[in-house]
Amino acid sequence: MSGHYTVTVLGGGAWGTALALAMLRSGHAVRLWARDDESVAAISRGENPRYLPGIAFEAGIDATSDLDAAIRDTDCVLVVTPAQTLRSVLTGLKGRLAPEVPLVLCAKGIERDTGRLLSDIATEILPDNPAAALSGPSFATDVARGLPTAVVVAARDEALAAALAIRFSGTTLRCYSSDDLTGVELGGALKNVFAIAAGAVSGAGLGASAQAALVTRGFVELRRVGAAFGARAETLMGLSGLGDLMLTCSSTQSRNFAYGMALGRHEDLADRPLAEGVATSGIAARIARERDLDAPIIKAVAAILDGAITINEAVTGLMSRPLKAEAD
Repeated sequence: MSGHYTVTVLGGGAWGTALALAMLRSGHAVRLWARDDESVAAISRGENPRYLPGIAFEAGIDATSDLDAAIRDTDCVLVVTPAQTLRSVLTGLKGRLAPEVPLVLCAKGIERDTGRLLSDIATEILPDNPAAALSGPSFATDVARGLPTAVVVAARDEALAAALAIRFSGTTLRCYSSDDLTGVELGGALKNVFAIAAGAVSGAGLGASAQAALVTRGFVELRRVGAAFGARAETLMGLSGLGDLMLTCSSTQSRNFAYGMALGRHEDLADRPLAEGVATSGIAARIARERDLDAPIIKAVAAILDGAITINEAVTGLMSRPLKAEAD
């Protein structure tokens, strides 16, 4: 891999549009597939008012609702659709996408029904297309505006990860590479659960000290779950783990943190934007139980979202757990 090439982005939401712009700024030919013609027309005009209101961007993205046109002769596909719809999107590519074209998974989550990581789903459905992931502390609005951002591109093939990271990097998007695909995916998925918890603590008015304690202990759980999956500790200490956790647990720009705040304030959650952590929390809690992992915050978030306990009951339960050494 060298020079500029054709990148296909599947997904016309905020993150898909932002990544398409980042690829365009890196000098690549960019196609973006969106389901609805309204989004296609807006992106072709240099705006996406539904998902990126108030942001005007440069022309050059070839937007289309024709999937075959979007993937024809492409060199790389960035899949930027929600984690829980990934299986259906990839199934739609079977028999249509050329072999060996890398699939870069840009959503963050764990499949709710199966407990599988997104790269495992990709390998199952499209085994001839190498799977990679792009993750890290990044808000779509920042990337769309061209503000400095650093992320990680991971693949089990270290050479592929490095090549993709070089290709994707530009003047405002810096990409590091990793061959710890599992660690990068887990960091991105689980930080959403902890962001809901942090938002709930903030929304309930429990104080900055409680929020800091929760995020720190959440990181302990992240490392514990990661170790059970074979993830490397240094990966979880990096951009796709600790870095993403810090960003997501500290800003209302995060849908998961904002969802948690609304939860803590007892607001109506029915019409809120998609928060991937809602779907991930239940399956993460189930995985923790099945593997006998100590993950009290993950389990508490799942129980709160299920309506089994209140936030105050969850906090009481966490505060009354047996005392132990911090490193345990």
